[in-house]
Amino acid sequence: MAFEPPQRLVRALDESVPDADDWVDKLPDTAGQAVALRELTVERVQVPGGRSSLVVLVRRPDGTPAALKLVPPRSRPESERAALAHWDGRGAVQLLEPFVTEGVLLLERLHPDVSVRSLPEAKALLEAAGTLRRLWVEPPGDHVFETVAERTGRQADAMRGAPAEVAALVSAALDARESLLAAPPEERLLHGTFRQSKVLSGTRAPWLAVGPDPVVGECAFDLARLVRDRVEDLIATPSGAATTRRRVKRLAESLEVDQERLRGWTLFRAVESGVRALRVGRPRDAELLLEFAGWL
Repeated sequence: MAFEPPQRLVRALDESVPDADDWVDKLPDTAGQAVALRELTVERVQVPGGRSSLVVLVRRPDGTPAALKLVPPRSRPESERAALAHWDGRGAVQLLEPFVTEGVLLLERLHPDVSVRSLPEAKALLEAAGTLRRLWVEPPGDHVFETVAERTGRQADAMRGAPAEVAALVSAALDARESLLAAPPEERLLHGTFRQSKVLSGTRAPWLAVGPDPVVGECAFDLARLVRDRVEDLIATPSGAATTRRRVKRLAESLEVDQERLRGWTLFRAVESGVRALRVGRPRDAELLLEFAGWL
């Protein structure tokens, strides 16, 4: 079988991963070797798939359905493996192998075409938030996960080169980060890139998280990405600004997170994403994100 990478993946890697062409060129051979090594039967490549990995739906030698995931080295597959192993299926997809072979993970098969985003908005937020809460556990004592301070430090450096027209928002976001890092209330293992599309329907549990880019820090940082889910719908609504503020309040209260800390991290993450979208040539996405940030 030909393991042709979906175009969505190719375009996303071109934007976000330097020197991704070599990994993409080798992907068919890498996938073929991973399948042969594990004696898997291939059903299909998941299309359109994600923006940072290739997922192949397979069956193990005993007929059990599984998902084979191939991840570029720059997307930290070893970190993902370590987080999934630590969660051990609690709130997240189950890791079926205790090791990573050149960026390859064998995972429990979920229902890849059914995410929590398919639910009505209020229900989707409720289910997603409940899933996220289960992931917030103490990190392993000897962990090597990136911290929120380290990750946002790199992001902050990149934001300082933003165009002058967004300078006020960038300054507010950087000030918020500095204040939030001064006294974090807890240290938990976080998903890192959590949103509704990262929560899939499962068989052993109704909803399970996938695709973490794990980081260690405070819970408000993780929840902040969920606040702006369906941002295009928020922007299109006359009451979008008020709805956003209510969403911050509701999520903070339901997950027992400080509302102002959630607002601050939501501001930082929205501005960072907006500036990055400008940098890689996605002006429409940048416009939506920066307008959203202005409401905070």
